Amino acid sequence: MQIYSLMLALMLGWPIYNIILSLLSLRTPMPGVAGPGRPSCFWLVVPALDEELVIADTVRSLLALADDKNRLRVLVVDDGSTDRTSTVLESLYDDRLLVLRRNLPEARQGKGAALNAAYRLIRELALEEGTAAETVVGVVDADGRVSRNLLTEVDRYLADGTSGAVQCRVRIRNRHNLLGLLQDIEFGCVADAAQTVRDTVGTVALGGNGQFVKLSVLMAFGSDPWSSCLVEDTELGLRLHRAGVRVRYVRRAVVTQQAVVDIRRLVRQRTRWAQGNLQCARHLPGLLTSRHVSALGLVDLLHYLIIPWCVPLVALLAFLFLGIAIHVGLGGTALFPLASGTTDAVSAWVMWLGALLLPGAVWGFTHRLRLRDEPLWRCVVTSMTYPVFLVLGSVAGCRGVARHVGGRVDWVKTERLAERTVARGRHTR
Repeated sequence: MQIYSLMLALMLGWPIYNIILSLLSLRTPMPGVAGPGRPSCFWLVVPALDEELVIADTVRSLLALADDKNRLRVLVVDDGSTDRTSTVLESLYDDRLLVLRRNLPEARQGKGAALNAAYRLIRELALEEGTAAETVVGVVDADGRVSRNLLTEVDRYLADGTSGAVQCRVRIRNRHNLLGLLQDIEFGCVADAAQTVRDTVGTVALGGNGQFVKLSVLMAFGSDPWSSCLVEDTELGLRLHRAGVRVRYVRRAVVTQQAVVDIRRLVRQRTRWAQGNLQCARHLPGLLTSRHVSALGLVDLLHYLIIPWCVPLVALLAFLFLGIAIHVGLGGTALFPLASGTTDAVSAWVMWLGALLLPGAVWGFTHRLRLRDEPLWRCVVTSMTYPVFLVLGSVAGCRGVARHVGGRVDWVKTERLAERTVARGRHTR
């Protein structure tokens, strides 16, 4: 009876949680009142490892952000690429573009190490120029494209004098297929809703794409603000929260990225993310004792850090409940009684299908109503496959736990897709 009640609570609670989360995210986070100060000086850092297929368009997208209000420079960290990444970069003529070439054995030590190398160079130049106080360091992945209002929006949220970092909204560009649109629902709706709520309670998470941090804030963490954690972005966000640095969520500034459209590679990517989240559990003691984290914020962070450890158990309970539904549906005897009697085939299947399909329907309609850039039929059809996406996530979560317990920390870079032919350029200085 107790086991069945627990499974029933999980099945019914999951759709209700998604409905409430979608409703709570109706509010768009707004910037505070701007304080006095000079316009920001932006450094946009692009870590690049074998990115010849996408790096040129990304750099051009970033350089196009320049305006009269904010100073802009783009720093690409070529982290020991062995393809034509360096050649492509040399063909891009712009005095605002700098390339930091890293060679073995320093190169290929993870994204965190590449970002730290970029940060140290930016810190040195900013101190020489006397611009450290107004410098903002942004991180954009090598496949990132940004909305034209990105710098303006980021500057608005950082100008109130109380915020030290922001995270921009992330969308998926290649969402023409089913798996791509599922990931756009995940980033553009589910993660967006969670970040909107976290903006209220003060626990906004930093992502690997579209994060912006004031240089003065990074300098408080020494020469290596990013760690070797598999999710170095998330861990930096946790360190900021522990230190009392306010992180905001910018919904109206968008960074788009490529979806992983191969199932095997998607599971591999999510396994790395899951293991990285498990590594972040080492911050639990510091968060529990931090005087900067509110009680409600602490509940959110504890949920975020503890859930990855529970994925194997939750997956087991979910499949056990499915087995009960199938058993009853085929005419078998109910294994666990309900308070009002015994379960029957109809109630078992209604509860199971509701738990499976309702969350996807919530986010499918949310995508259509709020983003309005996909037809309704695509959102509806895609939402019906959302349970399969969750199963893939569960598989990745279980693999992440196994790898973490086994002490494996190696990782494989996620391959990019060619979006168009990159023009070849001649070698320069």
